Amino acid sequence: MSVDKSMPILIVDDYKTMLRIISNLLKQLGFSNIDEATDGGAALGKLRERSYGLVISDWNMEPMTGLQLLKEVRADERLKGLPFIMITAESKTENVIAAKQAGGNNYIVKPFNAETLKKKMSSVLGEF
Repeated sequence: MSVDKSMPILIVDDYKTMLRIISNLLKQLGFSNIDEATDGGAALGKLRERSYGLVISDWNMEPMTGLQLLKEVRADERLKGLPFIMITAESKTENVIAAKQAGGNNYIVKPFNAETLKKKMSSVLGEF
C-alpha cells in the first residue's frame, strides 16, 4: 500500500517555529496538504471538521496537552483510528509509555530531521 502524499496532515504545536520546521520537513518528504493548530483544543476542532490522514502533535502545550489531545482523539468514535505521532523534547521512558498506552502510534524526540520523521511516519503509514 503506498502512502498518499496529498492526504491532509495536521501538525499541532504551540511554538510557531516548530510548526514551520515540521511543515518544511514534511514538504521535503513530498507532502503538501499540511494544516496547523497551536493547541489541542484548536486541533480537536479541526479534526472534527475535516478528515486527516495523520496527526503530528507536540506533547507540551497549554491548555490541552498533546497527551490529552491523543486521549480525546482515541475516545472519539470517528477519529479513534487516526494515525497519531507524538513529539516531545523529553525522552523520558514514562512519557513514551504514557503515549503508547493512550494509543499513540509513534513518538519522536526533538531535535529531529527529515530522515527521522520519514522513518517514524513509515512505521505508522507504510513505506513512502
